[in-house]
Amino acid sequence: MKNWALQALDAVSRRGVAYADVRVVETRDREISTKNGKPGHVSSSESLGLGIRVLAHGCWGFAATDELTREGIDSAAALAMEIARAGTAAHKADVILAPEDKYEVVWVSPFGVDPFSIPIDQQLSTLLAVDTELRRQKDVSLAEASMHFEWRRQVFASTLGSLIDQTRCVSGTGFSALSYKDGEIQRRSYPNSFGGQYQVKGYELIDELKLLDHAPRVAEEAVALHSAAQCPEGEFDLILDSSQLGLQIHESIGHPIELDRVLGTEANYAGMSFLTLDQLGRLRYGSDLVNVVCDARLEHGPGLGTFAFDDEGVPAQGTDIIRHGEFAGYMTSRETAAQVGQPRSNGCMRADGWARLPLIRMTNVSLQPGNQTLEEVFDVDHAIYMETNRSWSIDDKRYNFQFGCEIGWEVRQGKRVRMLKNPSYSGISTEFWNSCAAIAGREHWTLWGVPNCGKGQPEQVMGTGHGASPARFGKVRIGSAYAG
Repeated sequence: MKNWALQALDAVSRRGVAYADVRVVETRDREISTKNGKPGHVSSSESLGLGIRVLAHGCWGFAATDELTREGIDSAAALAMEIARAGTAAHKADVILAPEDKYEVVWVSPFGVDPFSIPIDQQLSTLLAVDTELRRQKDVSLAEASMHFEWRRQVFASTLGSLIDQTRCVSGTGFSALSYKDGEIQRRSYPNSFGGQYQVKGYELIDELKLLDHAPRVAEEAVALHSAAQCPEGEFDLILDSSQLGLQIHESIGHPIELDRVLGTEANYAGMSFLTLDQLGRLRYGSDLVNVVCDARLEHGPGLGTFAFDDEGVPAQGTDIIRHGEFAGYMTSRETAAQVGQPRSNGCMRADGWARLPLIRMTNVSLQPGNQTLEEVFDVDHAIYMETNRSWSIDDKRYNFQFGCEIGWEVRQGKRVRMLKNPSYSGISTEFWNSCAAIAGREHWTLWGVPNCGKGQPEQVMGTGHGASPARFGKVRIGSAYAG
């Protein structure tokens, strides 16, 4: 792989470039799912190819190939140069990159058990056991369970002299129970909705999550929701579990701090951002309790946004995004950092494969744990507690939002007193975060994986990480998303 990378780099360098980098990427995927006692989907895939990015004539050019011969690589190099030349017809200013150092590194993400060493039959058997346990509850209409594993090695080479060899192992698993009754569907998921939990770990993640132990409760709650009271409408104190808070971070903090959205180059897909440049260092984003970081370093945790170097050869870093409620930083690339006068990229450029250009993507955007106990978070006269995302909607500036959750609980005098169905809440991003009144401590903090974040045209699907502890917010609009 290193030879292919260096060969491609030589092919563009001899044509004359201001800068170039090459990524050779090899991936292996395995997906397994079950549905109502039967295998639902079992597949494996492999991919190998390279992408060449050049900066020539003041413009970017990019081309990719899976024909890893001298002729194939040379043809891709020529195409990248041709695209850069074509860009001169429309560009308004030459691309300038923030400086970066040279690195020669080999890095492998830590994991305990290689998931590809576990036979598919054994993995399928584990999921079917969970499926069986879910369907012991007779009113469960649909039981689903899944596992997903990815092994990815990438060799990066650039004209700065960097040669970076990285390997990551990602594992994910989860299950859900759906119950249909009287024209209504209720659903409960574990450990999270939309596929469960994903982390940069090996097969040990599956054992850590103790799937079978949680199946009876999940099935019971899915059925019990039909008899639960409808979530009330009005303004209430709101308590969110850490998984729902992770998605709240993703949508109302993570996306708007992508600097390419702010500068307008992401406007064609999912909109731009309310966090214009004049807001940096001035906007009161949240209450004094709110501290948010963007952190790709391994010490932050095994999130889907954890790596050693991004796809521009910039080291993983930790960046303050919100500091004691004040807006403090964006996620940047070498190009956007230079555009806004910052001395260096904070390492957020990633591509979802060898055939795609890297974009600014969320790493691990996390709400730092607070100093309150869980009891103190719940210590309120009257509140609504919500768990596990069911739906989300947010405008194209990432400002006005509405979220629905799978289950809610009415809280009185610090205790959960009754189950609520169809809970939802809505608000404005800055008003919501400014209403944060309590955040639970480190012992309740979880780094959640979101495996399906989409961005770019053609669309790139990327994994991101979001750490959070349960937290309480004051006077939030609740209960308007679903009919009673």
